[in-house]
Amino acid sequence: MVGGVKWEHGHRMFAELVGLLIIVMAIWTQRVEQRKWMKALGWIALAAVVGQGVLGGLTVLLYLPWAVSTAHATLAQTVFCAVVAMALFTSKSWLQDSDPIFESGLAPSTATLTTVTAACVWIQLILGAAFRHSGIKLLPHLIGACVVAALICWTVVRVLTQYSRYPQLRRPAELLLALLMVQLGLGFFAYITRVQWGRDAVQPTASMVLSTVSHVAGGALVLATSVVLAIQTRRMIPSTSSQFAMNSAPRKAAA
Repeated sequence: MVGGVKWEHGHRMFAELVGLLIIVMAIWTQRVEQRKWMKALGWIALAAVVGQGVLGGLTVLLYLPWAVSTAHATLAQTVFCAVVAMALFTSKSWLQDSDPIFESGLAPSTATLTTVTAACVWIQLILGAAFRHSGIKLLPHLIGACVVAALICWTVVRVLTQYSRYPQLRRPAELLLALLMVQLGLGFFAYITRVQWGRDAVQPTASMVLSTVSHVAGGALVLATSVVLAIQTRRMIPSTSSQFAMNSAPRKAAA
């Protein structure tokens, strides 16, 4: 248990726990859920975490190829978002019917803007993982950070100026802005410890590990929050009546 072995072993043990919890969650969803798309999402989450385990094994067997390691990190973020989405879809506030908001005269639409923002955050995390595993240079990740920061600011301004009276939209928007500020600071800290101070380090130092892990965790929170905001926006500002019907409680349960 010297060097990074204890961290790697701890990572595997915790991964097994997460996998077991998602298995239980997927099976329980099939038993208690009436919404077919929620049952499907439970199986998707289970399949994703199995794929995550396979990629983790390949990462070790193939001696850390950057493409496989990047895919492993990216799928982890996707699994996290799927679990967060399931928590949102089964929350009491989601199951309560609410009146839709009709939007006009805004281009792009708020639903489109929040979706594009979430997608760009996801791509930015891929670029970060690729840089972290020495697959690409730092510049693409820095450019992505500028694009994501601009999109998040645009999204937050749109939501807070147009829909601040709706807490389902205002709260994730405010949290997203706060997380962006923290994430930018963590990114600078990770750059200093990893690229500048740790350039000639034989193995990762404690400050390098702390800054990198914090930055990755911050990215996961930014992604999950942007996904929640995108989902809530599409729920509350639907483009069609059928889209709005998706978020209602199951009719038997509502009756």
